[in-house]
Amino acid sequence: MNTDTVAEQVGSLLAGLGVGHAFGVVGSGNFHVTNALRHAGVGWTAARHEGGAVTMADAFARTSGEVAVATLHQGCGLTNALTGITEAAKSRTPLLVLAADTASSAVRSNFRIDQDALVRSVGAVAERVHSPESAATDVLRAYTTCRNERRTVVLNLPLDVQARPAVPATVPGPTTWSPVRPDPAAVARLAELLRSAERPVFIAGRGARAAGDELATLADRCGALLATSAVAHGLFGTDPWSLGIAGGFATPLAAELITDADLVVAWGASLTMWTTRHGALLGEAATVVQVDDTASALGAQRPVDLPVLGDVAATARDVLAVVAGQRVGYRTGTVAARLRTDARHGAPPEVVGERIDPRVLSAALDDLLPVERTVAVDSGNFMGYPAGYLRVPDAAGFCFTQAFQSIGLGLATAIGAAIARPDRVAVAACGDGGFLMGISELETAVRLGLGMVIVVYDDGGYGAEFHHFADDDHTCVRFGDTDLAAIARGHGCVAATVRSTADLGAVTEWLAGPRDRPLLVDAKVVADEPSWWLAEAFRGH
Repeated sequence: MNTDTVAEQVGSLLAGLGVGHAFGVVGSGNFHVTNALRHAGVGWTAARHEGGAVTMADAFARTSGEVAVATLHQGCGLTNALTGITEAAKSRTPLLVLAADTASSAVRSNFRIDQDALVRSVGAVAERVHSPESAATDVLRAYTTCRNERRTVVLNLPLDVQARPAVPATVPGPTTWSPVRPDPAAVARLAELLRSAERPVFIAGRGARAAGDELATLADRCGALLATSAVAHGLFGTDPWSLGIAGGFATPLAAELITDADLVVAWGASLTMWTTRHGALLGEAATVVQVDDTASALGAQRPVDLPVLGDVAATARDVLAVVAGQRVGYRTGTVAARLRTDARHGAPPEVVGERIDPRVLSAALDDLLPVERTVAVDSGNFMGYPAGYLRVPDAAGFCFTQAFQSIGLGLATAIGAAIARPDRVAVAACGDGGFLMGISELETAVRLGLGMVIVVYDDGGYGAEFHHFADDDHTCVRFGDTDLAAIARGHGCVAATVRSTADLGAVTEWLAGPRDRPLLVDAKVVADEPSWWLAEAFRGH
C-alpha cells in the first residue's frame, strides 16, 4: 500500500473496504484523512455544520444500506456533532465517524476532551487508531463492528499517530457475518401460534427492513395483516393487506384492526411506547411474539409471550418451512373492503383563510409529488402529518431520524437521503422551529443543486410546547410569522408561501422545470389545536 502517513493509510484502507459516501466539516485535524478518502474514490460532501454532516451520513446509510462516513475535527468538531451521533447510535445506524483527537502529549490543548468517554456516554462505540503498527487492524475492527453489528462507531485518530509514517500492511477482507438462526423449538412454537391464530398481525421494525419479501410471503401463508413501526414505513409498499404505520401515526382503521388482533408478531421491532401507544394498541387477549437478532432487545420495552432470538429473514424462512397449508386468518372479504376505502388518513374540506389545515396541505402534496420520493421528517407537533399522509414506495423512501427526538435534523436528513437516492425526489418535512435550527445546511442543498422539496409546516412557534402547556405563558414559545420564503430565496432556492391549496401551483411549476435547485414551501398552517398524536406522545415525558 503506497501511502506516506497513517492518516492517508486510514482513508485508503476504508475506501478499499467499500465504505459509501463521506460527509464532514474539514479542520486541521481531519484534513489529511478526508483528502485520502476523496483521492481513493470515496464520494464527498462538505456540510456547513458537523451536526448536519453526521445526520447526512446517518440518512445516507439508512437509505443506501451502505456504511457511511463522517469526518470531524478534534474536540469541538466532535461536540458539535454529538446530537447526530446520538441519534445514529440509538437507531443502530452503520455509521463510521472519523474523529481527529489531540496527541497524548497535548495535555494543555484547548481541544482536549475525553473523546472516548464522550462517545460511549451517548451509546456509540469508541475505537481508536493506537499506532502505525496497529492502524490497519484498528481500522478493520472499527469497520467490521459498524457493518456487522449495525453500530455507530467513532474511530478516534490522534494527531501524532496520524502524522507518523505508515507501516505497510495487507488487510484481509472484513469477516463474513452469518445471520443468527433461531432455535428450532422457538420456530415450532411460533408456527403453531400462527396456525391457530384467527387475527394475526405482523409489525415490522427497523430490524426487518431487509426482510420485507420474506415477511410478506409468510403473512400471505398465515393470513396476517402487515404493519410497520414508523422507521420501517413503506416496507410493504402497495401490498393490499398493509395497514401502514402502527402506533401514534396509525390510521383509525389500522389502530382498530391491530387492537383486535389475537396474535401480534413484532419482527425486528422493539415495541416501544410509540409503536404500541403505551401498550393500548395491543389487546389484552393478544399473544405477543418478538423476533430480534439481539438478545438484549427481547422483552426490553414490554413483556412478550414468546421471545425468539434470530435474524428476521432467517426466522421467517424457517417458520414458512414449518407452516403448512393456506390460512384466511385476518384476510377476510370484510377486512379487504375496509382497507380499500379507509386505509388512508382523511382530510377535512378546505376552509380558505390566512392559514391552511396541515391535513389538507399534506393530502394535496401527496397527490402532487412524484410517487418515487424519499420523505424525511423532522420532529415537532407537525410530524404526524407528513408521516401519515405522504405515501412512500418502499422502506428506503422514508427516513425518520427520530430515535433521540431532537428537532432540527430534518433538512440534513433529506440531503443525505437525496445523495443516496438521486433518482427520487427528496422531501424534507420540517416545522419552522426545526427548520431554523438546521438552516445552515440550506446553503449545502443549493450548492449541490439538489432537486428537493422542503416543506415547512410553519405555525410560528414551538407547536408541541404551546399546545401541551395550554394554560401557561406562551411568549417563550411563540414567535409570530417569519418570511421563510424570502430567507430561502436569499439562499438561492425557489420558494413560495402557501396559505391555501391554490398556492400550491408553485409546486406544480417547479416539478415541471429543471429541478436544479431546492423548492421551499413555507406553509402557514393552522395552529388552533394539537395534532392527533401529540397528547399520546407527551404521556412518555
